[in-house]
Amino acid sequence: MASESDPRPAGGPLSAGHPPVARARRGAPLPPWDVLAAVAAGGMIGALSRYSVGLAWPHAPGTFPWSTLAVNVSGCFLIGALMVIILELTEPHRLARPFLGVGVLGGYTTFSTASVELDRLLTAGRGAVGLAYLAASLIGAVAAVWAGSVAARAGERFVPRPRRRARE
Repeated sequence: MASESDPRPAGGPLSAGHPPVARARRGAPLPPWDVLAAVAAGGMIGALSRYSVGLAWPHAPGTFPWSTLAVNVSGCFLIGALMVIILELTEPHRLARPFLGVGVLGGYTTFSTASVELDRLLTAGRGAVGLAYLAASLIGAVAAVWAGSVAARAGERFVPRPRRRARE
């Protein structure tokens, strides 16, 4: 929820920057079609990117799924950097966060595949490998978000920042 010190609007990524949603006759909100289109387009790009990594770097059944770990950790790094850039350093277009964060990076990262791969490792009797994969995924994801946000803040001094317009 937004407060006086928090300039971000209340609500999730689909409500950011939008006026109150119109209601249909039966009281259900009408979807913000432009935001849904941005998320869908971004999701297609992210999913194709993830699929390409899997094709380029396959792993045999029962072995450590390095490609999925690399996708998830790199995606978390990018999410950390993106959120700092969008929320702290710039005033992006209102569709930037849904397109890049929810769409591209949401489609790129694949924790559902990580869960399936963990189950397959455990089913194959590879408990130690599965536990290592689970730990690497969780620790790597959290560390990557932190590192991405630190990197974005550190990079701010090297990028000229446009002057912000006075808000009325």
